[in-house]
Amino acid sequence: MLQVATDLGAGVADAVREAHLSAYRFMLRARLLDDKCAALYRAGKIQGGVFLGRGQEALSAATGITLKKNDIFAPLIRDTAGRLAFGEPILDAVRTYMGSALGPMRGRDGNVHRGNLKLGQLAMISHLGAMVSVVNGMLLARRLKEISGAVGVACLGDGATSTGAFHEALNQAAVERLPLVLIVANNQFAYSTPTCRQFACADLADKAAGYGVEAHSLDGTDLTACLRTISGAIALARSGEGPQLVVASLLRLCGHGEHDDASYITPEMKNSSMGRDCLNLAREKLLAERWTNPAQLKAWQAEALHEIESAINQVQREPAPDPRAEKWRAISTEHLIDGNETTG
Repeated sequence: MLQVATDLGAGVADAVREAHLSAYRFMLRARLLDDKCAALYRAGKIQGGVFLGRGQEALSAATGITLKKNDIFAPLIRDTAGRLAFGEPILDAVRTYMGSALGPMRGRDGNVHRGNLKLGQLAMISHLGAMVSVVNGMLLARRLKEISGAVGVACLGDGATSTGAFHEALNQAAVERLPLVLIVANNQFAYSTPTCRQFACADLADKAAGYGVEAHSLDGTDLTACLRTISGAIALARSGEGPQLVVASLLRLCGHGEHDDASYITPEMKNSSMGRDCLNLAREKLLAERWTNPAQLKAWQAEALHEIESAINQVQREPAPDPRAEKWRAISTEHLIDGNETTG
């Protein structure tokens, strides 16, 4: 578990510093990639929707870097930072957004429903709360196969906690004592519906008690709090303490998608502590602790921009799916697993 304190041993202090630096770099890459995809969308280069993670990168990155290789990760549309931290190449993200036939989804699905089963990253189902039961099923399958030591993380928004799928899956996970961690980004709106019209409890974390699940609340704009709380919850689940519910309070610093102007978010909310930009706060933290310097930050940004631009230039030359040649076999079938496929 990551801990943030002053009088720590050198090894722990080094781990804390490296975790912050690593998370920040994924946050930065995600922000730059999101901004570039938004620009491509406005230029008519991306079909479908573009959904930005602006304001949620700290929560997402902290989740991704805390997971291990054999864990299961079910991210949402705003989890670019977490996806990258869990091992998704920027090239895969760009290929899916731009509909390349060479991407992990072969250009078949909507541009945010991307995943890679081989890496343990699930392709998102749009229906709210639906991914929790999918992660439960994978964890149960591993139990039946006597595979131990892995956890499953499902990311949710506040709106998903009001659905039947969420409650049924949380109840199942609690009864089965599954190593499940639910990461809830309470960004104050389910699209444009405010939380006061979604639930009556004071804190979404209160919903966990009825199922016998341990809950954790945190400030989702604070990278240190995200690293500490999420790593602690994942460690508890991994050690056999059952499902964990993590609720992060923050504000989506953009519309639901690039098609939405977010006019329903009041200036008061934007100027509140929840409306702080987690990327800026993380940068200030790194500089204040002297864990990096402005020159290094500038170099990281240039490096990320170069990688993003290179990926876009490559994908723009790649073919789109050909419906006349496509065999439309399920990607999950064995003969189409990455590295073994012979046809599209």
